[in-house]
Amino acid sequence: MPPLIWRYKPNHPEYVEPAMIKIRIHQRALASVFTAALLSAGCATVNLETHVAQTADQALELASNEDNTETAQAYLLRIASRFQDQGNHEAARTLLQSRQLAQPASGLGNQKLLLAMASATALRDESWAKAIAGELAPSTFIDYPADLITRAANLQTDTYSLAGEPIPAAMTLILLAQTDNTADAQQIHNRIWSLLEQVSESDLSSASAEAIGYEAQGWLELASLVRTPDAGIDEQGRIIRNWQNNWPGHPAAQVLPAELRLVATLAESRPEKIALALPLEGPLATAGKAIRDGFLAAYYLDDSADRGETDIRIFNTAGTAFADLYKQLSEQDIDLIVGPLEKEALAGLGSMNTLPVSALGLNYLPADTRPADGLYQFGLSAEDEARQIADRLAAEQLRQVLVLIPGGEWGDRVEAALLKRMASNEGVALDIERFYREDNLRSVTADLLGITVSRDRAIQVERTIGMDVEFEPRRRQDADAIVMVAEPTVARQFKPLFAFYFGGDLPVYSPSIIYEGTPAPSRDRDLNGVIFTDIPWVLGDDNELRTRATENLSGTRGQPGRLFAMGADAWHLSKRLPLLKQVESASISGQTGILTMTAEGSIHREQLWAQFRNGVPELIPDPVTEESEPEATNQETAPISE
Repeated sequence: MPPLIWRYKPNHPEYVEPAMIKIRIHQRALASVFTAALLSAGCATVNLETHVAQTADQALELASNEDNTETAQAYLLRIASRFQDQGNHEAARTLLQSRQLAQPASGLGNQKLLLAMASATALRDESWAKAIAGELAPSTFIDYPADLITRAANLQTDTYSLAGEPIPAAMTLILLAQTDNTADAQQIHNRIWSLLEQVSESDLSSASAEAIGYEAQGWLELASLVRTPDAGIDEQGRIIRNWQNNWPGHPAAQVLPAELRLVATLAESRPEKIALALPLEGPLATAGKAIRDGFLAAYYLDDSADRGETDIRIFNTAGTAFADLYKQLSEQDIDLIVGPLEKEALAGLGSMNTLPVSALGLNYLPADTRPADGLYQFGLSAEDEARQIADRLAAEQLRQVLVLIPGGEWGDRVEAALLKRMASNEGVALDIERFYREDNLRSVTADLLGITVSRDRAIQVERTIGMDVEFEPRRRQDADAIVMVAEPTVARQFKPLFAFYFGGDLPVYSPSIIYEGTPAPSRDRDLNGVIFTDIPWVLGDDNELRTRATENLSGTRGQPGRLFAMGADAWHLSKRLPLLKQVESASISGQTGILTMTAEGSIHREQLWAQFRNGVPELIPDPVTEESEPEATNQETAPISE
């Protein structure tokens, strides 16, 4: 047999082929063979100062055969840095956490620390970050060369933050601001404040007692003062301005964090001339008047309101083309329009690109509609409640649910919001039954719980075998809970039917539509066990506004009461729209819930939770849920008739 002739393909060096046989050698395997060949020839043949390893294992093997420890460690650090440049932080971590770098030689410790912080933060490796943080002090970064100080300080801050240590992270940045005169003071101060906001009350108090240095003491005092109990945004503004007067030479007094600067100037920028545009006649008159009364009641009870400067004008939108009214108001000396309530009127504003006068609409645009610049949206959104129910189900590990929702467009929106949030929480609706008041609720319940299917199966068996069989219906066994969206008169019929059809052991969750707003133990005993969400105005502890309104006004209970509360929150929102828009973490504790704003200017609410016991709602704790991004989708205010 003639000898094999090997051919080398220059364009594909990983291939070597004989005349009739192709052998593919993997690149990594080739590198290992190459390394082994070098090692077998003696380590003197490898110059670690210039050699570039292709894998972490190859680098560790070559370094382990180097007699000079410092040379071997310098080589590993160089290769780790190269891996980082390539975005391969996993390989860099393998080298930096190796035994060979456990005790870096003199002069290499800072280099290893810098590389370790870079990979730990890039990989979001919390345990590694905690280990690194144990080797750090806020001033560690100062030991680096001038061209590396800012990078080292930022990596150190990121590492502390990842390790759950916001105070030393903030102290690092405070020192950086003193060390680097070229750094962006506003950016640094914003980040310092963001870190201090994460510190608990007890840790902040301890840090303040131990703080050394003018800058650190000033920052910690500012953080403590702003947390004064029961201090609203207006009081916080006064606190910030007083702190600036007491610390005139402090860097933060000269360049306030953006969030605090906004709070401090809020009183000066709040709207003084407000147009309250609501329907005061026609089918929406009850709603319009309740919102108006709530708005004015909150205004007169607000000690921070400047009675001499604030001018509230009321306009009746019933029977008026809102586009024409808005045009008239925009030509007057108006700072903010609160309204409209009507869906069609709001859609007209939403179609504009930019509003010459900002408006706080009291309804929501249809989903996927981009609002005009300057248009904010606020209302009693049924979709918000549906999302909160989905989050509570997920928090309580109830993944498979049965759903009852009224027919119609309102029910469509509730269903869409519920299913979307459930899907994001890895939940599933096993069955959804849409119903109307006139439906046979027994049949609806039997269908929901699978009793109808069970009966049909038994009938089919009887037909198949030609004789009667003993049959006891069984509900479906895969459901974890029931979501019941129904008004009280209907819900009081559904709840006993769940037990009748063997589903009495399933927990039931509902939105606020289930509760009329006034305790009625004799009627609501049939709702015992139902868990539902509602606004603080209905479920919360007594507050001054509700007490005074109940004593002096009618229509502050039930659905009109919820709209009264919405009007009260509209007043407080009117003063804080720039804050909510510009500061992502800002919120307002309102009568309708904890209010936050999306980037699109849509207000979302987090409500309270209660459970019917002996026919009376009793508050229960909020669920513990994973943090999620607020929904950017828009909603509409729940119909007044619901």
